[in-house]
Amino acid sequence: MTAVPAEEAPSWQDEILPILKSFDVRHLVYVPDAGHASAIREAEKDNGITSLALTTEEEGIGYLSGAWLGGERGALLMQSSGVGNCLNTLALQTMSRFPLLMLVTMRGDWAEFNPWQNPMGQATEAALKLMGVRTWRADQPEEVAHLVHGAATMAFNGDEACAVLLGQSLIGEKKWVK
Repeated sequence: MTAVPAEEAPSWQDEILPILKSFDVRHLVYVPDAGHASAIREAEKDNGITSLALTTEEEGIGYLSGAWLGGERGALLMQSSGVGNCLNTLALQTMSRFPLLMLVTMRGDWAEFNPWQNPMGQATEAALKLMGVRTWRADQPEEVAHLVHGAATMAFNGDEACAVLLGQSLIGEKKWVK
């Protein structure tokens, strides 16, 4: 008798897009980032999702506001360094109360190799909270799906601004590459 290998559980990265699709997310906007690469690749292959690479993160907030006005849902994927670019634009969500779901890969966090990432990485959660964004942080792979699902529920059912912060320890230690 030959043993059949157990099917590997999907990685946390592979769980994100199916959760977003279960909430009828039709737009995925992002600034390219290795931590979000799996969701971005899968969204680009999916004819039911418009995926759009942004030049700067705050463009995503305006884009998602427009998608909502057109009757469709979306999510913004970015690094913590991009949160600083969005702070003023978050007032759009506060004033118009559209659902805003953000998934933020953290920099300036555990084992950061680039000191330029540290200031915004350390300020990300507090800055988002000061702008009225509800935040949750995942540092273990088993936390990701649960937190993304909960944040999407609150964003799309309550017209809230919600962010899941994905700790750098999830992605692994980054190193300078020559």
